[in-house]
Order: sequence, then structure tokens, then C-alpha cells
Amino acid sequence: MSRTDVTGTTATAFRVPTADGLALAARAYGDPAAPTVLCVHGYPDDSSVWDGVVARLAADHHVVVYDVRGAGASPAPRERSGYALDRLADDTARVARAAGGGRPVHLLAHDWGSLAAWHTVTDERHAPLFASYTSVSGPCLDHAAHWMRSRLRPSPRALADLADEALRSSYIGFFHLPWVPELAWLSGVGGAALRALERFGPSDGRPPRDRRLLRNHLNGLELYRVNMRDRLLRPRRRHTGVPVQVLAPTHELFMAESLVLSAGEWAEDFRFHRVAGGHWIPRTRPGVVAGRVRELVRGVEEGTVPEPGDRSAARPLGGQLAVVTGAGSGIGRATALELARRGARVVCADIDAATAEHTAELASREGPRATAHRVDVADGDAVAAFAKRVRAEHGVPDTVVNNAGIGVGGPFLETADDDWRRAIDVNLWGVINGCRAFAPMMVEEGVGGRLLNTASAAAYLPSRAYPAYASTKAAVLMLSRCLRGELAGHGIRVTAVCPGLVSTGIISATRFAGEGAGAGDGPDTGSSTRDRLNRLYRRRGFTPERAAREIADALQRGPELLPVTAEARAGLALSRVSPAALRAAARLSPLS
Repeated sequence: MSRTDVTGTTATAFRVPTADGLALAARAYGDPAAPTVLCVHGYPDDSSVWDGVVARLAADHHVVVYDVRGAGASPAPRERSGYALDRLADDTARVARAAGGGRPVHLLAHDWGSLAAWHTVTDERHAPLFASYTSVSGPCLDHAAHWMRSRLRPSPRALADLADEALRSSYIGFFHLPWVPELAWLSGVGGAALRALERFGPSDGRPPRDRRLLRNHLNGLELYRVNMRDRLLRPRRRHTGVPVQVLAPTHELFMAESLVLSAGEWAEDFRFHRVAGGHWIPRTRPGVVAGRVRELVRGVEEGTVPEPGDRSAARPLGGQLAVVTGAGSGIGRATALELARRGARVVCADIDAATAEHTAELASREGPRATAHRVDVADGDAVAAFAKRVRAEHGVPDTVVNNAGIGVGGPFLETADDDWRRAIDVNLWGVINGCRAFAPMMVEEGVGGRLLNTASAAAYLPSRAYPAYASTKAAVLMLSRCLRGELAGHGIRVTAVCPGLVSTGIISATRFAGEGAGAGDGPDTGSSTRDRLNRLYRRRGFTPERAAREIADALQRGPELLPVTAEARAGLALSRVSPAALRAAARLSPLS
């Protein structure tokens, strides 16, 4: 039977028989000849959670939704064992066969639907039915168990991850109590608690007062009681060759991001994207979810996703887009290469086109194909045009590294106006221009993401030796802190990177006030100051590659400030504990 429903499109209702005699309620939208997207909802929802996504996909896709057993218009199994993951996976496979018309379908699932979908695509009997899988807010239980075991080691970060996830998952223990969770839902206390945690909860935050919604809440408790203990205590090793895309809400309450990312170990083709919002982004950010699904479906259908066995897409940043300025050398080049090694598509920007091209060539050997652009970050119009081109050709970036910068040394009284202007134009306005060009599109697209602005340990370590450089870097640090507060609600984390003594070659390119021209400009090329500082940096021996690994590792955490080297961390601690000591040290000069 066909009718127009709340999605604004025509729905064809049908039933799918299960192995244990149930008849699942399903609806189909759009042209059956188009690629099929099969949507599986979670707890305590029904298929209506996909209404916004359906409205955006049905014009050019065949979209099928269904109510899982015990939810919506689908009957509940007679036995508790009917909620086992094996049953749910078999249901998903049966609906896929009915919906696909003999072709593999693209799977999209949320919450418990994602748990069941993982179970389905990692089953070699069912995997051939699926062309791709997009998971939202739901891990494979077996993968989660392996991740938890990997965190049982004497490492502060590992134990912190485990404690974080234990807190996020504490509600599962509550759901295992006899009768208490049922009473919580019946009394309305459970719904109130959920709405207090999530601004946009299930069913648009409305309490489950009608019988259909209440039935979803009560029946779905058996999902936890039947499946959790066995899967977490006796996990299987479950791999899949189906291309997998994980959408991670930036304000996810119930899963740590490191747990979500660990799924990349089990998928031959894995990509990861953040989406600004909470747990119920299929309802609150349907346009973003639909856009990511459309992008993956197009890639699979056109054959542009990596072939199974090409592990580039299974890396932590698989499928993500990163923009790096100042990518022609030093930390910028090393960061571009490190992001490429981790699976990101990298856009390399530098004022020197030849060095940007070389970095892109090197990055393409490490990961997906990289591109290069000549950009003067001090030119706001040029950066804006660059950002528009990136969006048109590659999409909205997940990560932007505003790294381009120059060095200026020498006392304040000897630093010329032109030196000040150039330092401010590149070091400060370059970061401002990058943030102004990319942050609005990241907010508009709702992709969350990361902005990393390269400041310096000089931002908090005053010295008579480099007032112009330190002033611009201190401004970058404060700008980053202000932006972090402004963009937090959009799921964008802003980090100020403060490298310290990293042997990048910046000293050779630094202009020292009062000592003539910079390197390559004539008489100052062999200055004793430059030679002494270059020897200091070489003896320190901290390479750009080590700095790049620290920067890439921090992408998941998204800290406010990232001091890279030991001296940068020590200086930061001293700036907080004893500012007077730093003021005394500022009287000394490493240039003499």
C-alpha cells in the first residue's frame, strides 16, 4: 500500500517474515532502480527516527526503513531469546534481500541498530548483501569487549579511557535490574532523566506517554539483558570487508571516541567523521547524516572507494580531509605527511608552490592522493578564495592546521616597522585568515572537526630576544582560546600548538633585527647569532617528524593547548607556578 507520510514522499508499506514467525513492518521510498539505503533504528526509537534522513535521500535513492522486532508496528518475540543479536542480524539480512532486488544495499544504522548491523556485516553469510555500512553511535559489542581488554594495562591514558567508558555505560547496569527500569519508564522518571542528559532525546524529547512509544521503551530493555553479558565476557573476532563509515557525534554521551575509532582495526575499508550534535543526530542533524551517506554511496557505486585490502582507508583518519598551511617545509610538511600516513586526504598550502607540490607528492605516497596550492596566508582574499576552492573540489575539511609562520628576532628597540608588520601579517593574520575562511563552513556543514593553530612556547615564555615573534604567537594562543569557547557548541575543538625547540630550519629563515638581512638576503647569511641558534636546535635534536606525531595524536583529544617538547611543557608549568621566574629570565638574551 502506498501513501504520502510525514517525510513528504510516497511510502510503500510491506511486511518481511522472520525465521521465528514474526512479520516486520517496513516502508520503502523513492525509485527502486536507484541505490538502496536500508535504515535500522536503535533503542528506544522506531523507524520514525529516520524521517528527516528519508526526506533528504528519497529523491535520488531507494530508501527502506523498518521497525525492529518489539518496536513500532513490528510484533515482539514470545521468548526473551528472540532479542539475541543473531536474530537481529538475520532480520536485517532478510529485509536487505527483500529491499535490494538482487543488488547489495547500503546499510545505515543508529544505536542498537548499529550494534545489530555490525553483527550483520561481520557475518560472512550476510556480508555479501551489503555494499557499504554507515554506523552512528553504536559499536560492535565484540569489538567493544576487545577494546576494553586492550585498556587493561598500566597506562594512565588507557585506564582513563576505560574509566571514562565505564561511566558513560553505567546505565547498562541499571537496565539489568529487575522491574526497576520498567517502573522508571512507566513513571516518567526515565524520560525526564534522558531529557536532562540530552537536549534532543528520542521522539524529539517527548516522554513516552502513548502506548506505542512506551512499548518501544519496555520491550527494548531485553536487548541489553540478552546480549551484553555473553558478548562482553566471551567476545569473538569479527572482521568485515564491507566499506564502513562511522559518524561520531561530537557530544556523544554513551561512547568514548577512542572506542568508536577502534572499529578501524576490524574493517578493511574504514572511514571516520565527526558530526556536531548529540546521540540522536539522525533526528537532530538529518541533513549532515544524509550528506555523509550520499557521499559514501556515490563513491561505492562509482567505484572510487579503496578496494578491499587497501588499508589506507582503515587508518584512524581514513576518509577525512585535512588542510595544512605552511606545508612546504618543517613542521607543516611533517604534519601533512603524518596525517596522510593515518589515512587523511591532505591539501598542502604554502607560499612556495614548488615546496607545496613536493609535500603533496610525498604525502600521496603515504596515503590517499594529496593536492597542493600556492597561498599567501597574509592575504585574506587569497585565503578565502583558497577555502572556497577546497570546499568545491574536496568538501568541508575535518581538520585545518594553520601552521604557516615566520621568525623575527632581535630587541624591540631595533626591530623595524616592516619586520613588525610582516610578523603580524603572517603569524597572526595568517591564522585569523585561515580560521575566518574555514570555521564558518565547518559550522554551516555541522561536521564538527578540529582547528589547530601553531603558536609557540614563546607565547608564554617572554624574552628580550624575540618580542615581535613572541607577541604574535601570544596573540595566536589567546585567539585560539577565545575561538575554542565560541566554537565548542558546534563540536569544533580549537587547539593552540606550542612546539618548543624543534629543528625545522626556521632559524635559517629568521630575520634578526639590527643584524642586517635575513638568510639568503645578503650580508647576514653567516651571522654568528644564527649559527649559534642553529647549533642549539641541532643539539636539541627534536625533529619535525616527532612534533608531527604529537600533533596527530592530539587530534582525538583536541586539547586547548599542546606543548610539544619537554621544554615547552616545563615552560608552561613554570609560567603557571612562578611567573616571576619567567620575568627574570626575560632579561637574558640567547642572542648574545
